[in-house]
This record gives sequence, C-alpha cells and structure tokens, in this order.
Amino acid sequence: MKFAQTEDADSNRVQGYGPEGTQIRERRYTHALLVSAERLDPDWGPARAEALTPEHIAALLEGDPQVIVIGTGARQVFPDPAVYREAIARGVGVEFMDTGAACRTFNILLAEDRRVVAGLLPY
Repeated sequence: MKFAQTEDADSNRVQGYGPEGTQIRERRYTHALLVSAERLDPDWGPARAEALTPEHIAALLEGDPQVIVIGTGARQVFPDPAVYREAIARGVGVEFMDTGAACRTFNILLAEDRRVVAGLLPY
C-alpha cells in the first residue's frame, strides 16, 4: 500500500510500506528501523520479532515517548513480556501489530502530536 505524500518534506511520516520495504522521506528501508518525529535510526532492531530484546525496547524509550508502536512484520507477534517490562514499568504504552498496521498507527499518532516512537520490522 502506498500512502499519499506529505507536504512537510522534513516529516518522518511513513509514506509507504510492504514487502519491498518501508518508505520515509522518499527513501526505502528494507530492514528494521526506529522512527519518531525527531529521529530515524535505520540500524535499530532485529530482522524478526522473535529476536526482540530488552535492549531494543530501551532504544525506543530514549525519546521519552507516550506510546511505542512495534510492527512485527507480516503478522502480529507478541514477545515475552520480559522484553518490554521496562516500558510498562515507566507507564509507556506498548502496542504490537503487523508492520502495516504499525505504520498507519504511527502516522495517526504523529499527526495528533503524540510523543510516539515506532520500531518497524521488515515483512
């Protein structure tokens, strides 16, 4: 699915996603990445949701988000709660969903000026 282009060229909104990658700022990423309003880290995470660790979640917590959205690939995967225990302890919401849903949710929360960070794993 392709999103409509945003008017803000400096925006980290997801412009497109799918098996061919995730597109942000006219660039396509084919591996896991961290994205927030201010940050884009193309070297963030694992290739598969089953390999998520507490260290991956710690990187998502660095920007003091209100909510973390994690796209787990082509299907929704729920990791062991020990992986995201620190986020819960800080009162940060953590949502796991397939990567397409995570991209859409991230864009909505970003448009609402929420402090959101997404960890997007490839399809």
